[in-house]
Amino acid sequence: MDKESALVTSFDELKKKNESHYMAAARKRLTITAFLIFLVIPALIALTVFLGSKRLYMPLSILILVMVMAPFFMIFERRRPRAREVVLIAMMSALTVASHTFFHIAFPVQIGTAMVIISGISLGPEAGFLIGAMSRFVCNFYMGQGAWTPWQMFCWGLLGFLAGLAFNREISEDNGISNFRKIITPVLCVIFSELLAYISFLIWQGNDKTFFGWRVYLFGIIGLLLAVVFQKGKLKTDNLTMAVFTFVVTFVIYGGIMNFAAMCLSMNEPGSPGIGIKALKALYVSGVGYDFYHALTAAICVFIIGTPMVKKLERIKIKYGIYK
Repeated sequence: MDKESALVTSFDELKKKNESHYMAAARKRLTITAFLIFLVIPALIALTVFLGSKRLYMPLSILILVMVMAPFFMIFERRRPRAREVVLIAMMSALTVASHTFFHIAFPVQIGTAMVIISGISLGPEAGFLIGAMSRFVCNFYMGQGAWTPWQMFCWGLLGFLAGLAFNREISEDNGISNFRKIITPVLCVIFSELLAYISFLIWQGNDKTFFGWRVYLFGIIGLLLAVVFQKGKLKTDNLTMAVFTFVVTFVIYGGIMNFAAMCLSMNEPGSPGIGIKALKALYVSGVGYDFYHALTAAICVFIIGTPMVKKLERIKIKYGIYK
């Protein structure tokens, strides 16, 4: 019995040591990824805008891909990645490109955004950013490359990264309504922030003729930050929760960044108002309709295919021991 107890004790200690090592490595990867996403990549994009050259988009796009590959391959630490692990990333990127390109031609549904968010939920934040950035880069070979490519790569990658952070990768067996109660706090944070935005519009309109503009995006971001503060634990993976998350982050984050990008990219064009608050307000007002449609169609796609895709990816990961 003493030998058996000693073996059990040593096994438990080894297991705890491995778990501690894994968590430390995961925190290190996450820190490096966040540093690249929130500091290095925006600084490089801002530098190209400051230089005023639209011909640097291709080197910048390739540099972004190289940088986001580094945290992903840190998952494998001191071993070489197996083909099955790299193939899964390539498969999700190819599915994202193929589906987005097809629906862009046949019917304007933003399924590519949905696929990026599903990838982030299933494969983690590092892989989510890599799939988002890589897929957007390849998509634009069919839909048109340009100075907007790095911005779009950053936005898609950011959505995948945030999805990987926000969600628990385990499939929830509860019904959607039961799980939705668990995210009522972040939803209320966003709603409360938008109510404050409307109140601010009633009190101080300034030169704004409509509430739908910069306030919707700015206060939406504030609501998301409050949700991060008050939400305890990760979100459950079910259709309704994933759809609500997709709608909010796509409208607020993707739409907010790309409207700002439109101002930066058009500042040197003939007749452009340049960079300023007035021009930015006009872009946010004109962009509400498209951003709402983008977010809505992406959320519908996630609601329909989200849970089946996540379940399939989880089965693949378990069967082949991927990312363990």
